[in-house]
Amino acid sequence: MTAPPQRSPRPTAPAGPRVDRVVTGYLDHLLVERGLAANTISSYRRDLRRYVEFLEAAGVRGLGEVADSDVAGFLTALRQGDDDHPPLSTTSAARAVVAVRGLHRFALLDGLVSDDVAAEVKPPAPARRLPKAIPVESIEALIAAAGAVDGPRGLRDRALLELLYGTGARISEAVGLAVDDLDPASAAVRLAGKGGKERIVPVGSYAVRAVEEYLVRARPALAAAGRSRTRGALFLNARGGALTRQSAWSILRTAAERAGLTAEVSPHTLRHSFATHLLDGGADVRVVQELLGHASVTTTQVYTLVTVERLREVYATSHPRALR
Repeated sequence: MTAPPQRSPRPTAPAGPRVDRVVTGYLDHLLVERGLAANTISSYRRDLRRYVEFLEAAGVRGLGEVADSDVAGFLTALRQGDDDHPPLSTTSAARAVVAVRGLHRFALLDGLVSDDVAAEVKPPAPARRLPKAIPVESIEALIAAAGAVDGPRGLRDRALLELLYGTGARISEAVGLAVDDLDPASAAVRLAGKGGKERIVPVGSYAVRAVEEYLVRARPALAAAGRSRTRGALFLNARGGALTRQSAWSILRTAAERAGLTAEVSPHTLRHSFATHLLDGGADVRVVQELLGHASVTTTQVYTLVTVERLREVYATSHPRALR
């Protein structure tokens, strides 16, 4: 274990209960009163055992002796690693800090200590994961591969992927559509987003044509296979029931394999590509926010980072003074 930072002596601080005993009580509390899952308890036990070892190496055994510098030092040790422990990832280190913060909060509420020294030590923020978009050429190959299946299923699969990419809809929003939610005349669709919040999104001509062709030539045949009413669901499975999210995933995965796409493709990939391609084309980020149904523009701004990376790539390969 990495040696903790030098601590200023605190002769007036009460030793308080032994840290290891408080840990035992805290874990019992999580298991019995909070009802946390066994795997979570196991992870917390492992993290807190390492915390106890860290404090003991610093000569700290009573919870009342722990200072905020000890908690911060523990986080540093987690990220640096030592001879016995590899450096923890941001996610794992954050989980350990959450466990430590919970321990000190528990001790404060239980009257075992007079202050919470871990309250100001924040878990490390995970690195922002940029959404993965695929090029327009890959989108076209994907949609063509989906439509290459003979019969009603090919028309349905093409319409589904055209609509996902053409509107930026979540997969749950797409499979939850009713026939009446899409208005080909006005080229718009009504999507029910998170929290039941509805939004109207324009539909491009490619998607409109694909859906209209599916409605005329494929959906009646699929609906006829069902023994019960489909309640007006737009996308149907081979048995005449409403298409599920799992089936939509399978459709996309099969189309990606048929198109020879090596990049990981998911329904969310189409949503990411929709947003990225709009911004690449000059769309305002607040317009994209409305189309995606994001409550905050901050959520949408992650896509601007993707376009900046693309600009850097173009600059680096195109400008005569960009090479280093």
